[in-house]
Amino acid sequence: MQTETATTAKPATAATTAPLLAVKNIEVVYDNVILVLRGLSLDVPKGAIVALLGANGAGKSTTLKAISGLLKTEDGEVTRGEIMFDGERIDGIDPDKIVRRGIFQVMEGRRIISDMTSLENLRLGAFTRSDNQINSDVEMVYNYFPRLKERTGLAGYLSGGEQQMLAIGRAMMARPKMILMDEPSMGLSPLLVKEVFSIIKQINRDLGVTILLVEQNARAALSVASHGYIMEQGKVVLDGTADELRNNEDVKEFYLGGAGDQRKSFKNLKSFKRRKRWL
Repeated sequence: MQTETATTAKPATAATTAPLLAVKNIEVVYDNVILVLRGLSLDVPKGAIVALLGANGAGKSTTLKAISGLLKTEDGEVTRGEIMFDGERIDGIDPDKIVRRGIFQVMEGRRIISDMTSLENLRLGAFTRSDNQINSDVEMVYNYFPRLKERTGLAGYLSGGEQQMLAIGRAMMARPKMILMDEPSMGLSPLLVKEVFSIIKQINRDLGVTILLVEQNARAALSVASHGYIMEQGKVVLDGTADELRNNEDVKEFYLGGAGDQRKSFKNLKSFKRRKRWL
């Protein structure tokens, strides 16, 4: 009987670790009328890179804004469900308080301050901090993005790739637990996309920063992520490990460009779309 007691006690001590971020069945409405997210749920483990994939209009950016609190700036609100971060509920609180709790969003389109220098933009990212290590963190950012140290003029004159590096560096200056990245590959050449995603992976590995990555470039996102979610029409329709998604026939067809000779006309595309397993 003692043996039975010991074996039944094991599951109680082997509880799974709670995710750093848990989005639970949320709905988001804009202007009290437009329903954008429809019961969306996802988990992001601590220290992981998780990709959120989908076409334009799927609700990916809205998901990030719901997490970061920026919905309020666009007359949107979470009307159902809850968002838990590091064990505390954060939906409904102000964006600056969410930043102080450890979440920083890199917005789509960079959103750097063009009439400030690169250094001033970086220091702006540390606005919630009061410690004396800001200068050393600026040097840390320069180690990841050495081009920024060379660019002493106004940030508005930086190239698209340099502005993206600056936006990521500004997020790093907040010393966040999690960075939300919205379309970091947008407008970049294939070579720069590869460089930016390589640095994202390096930041995650070196600093342990958890990353939720919204991307239309599914191939690039899955090259650095450990897990992924695919959204359509405001809800998650498929999720799995990066390897599982890369090997999924529907994902290859619609997100990775892997149709090959099977796609011969738009008629075939429509026929295949009706057979999507998640529709």
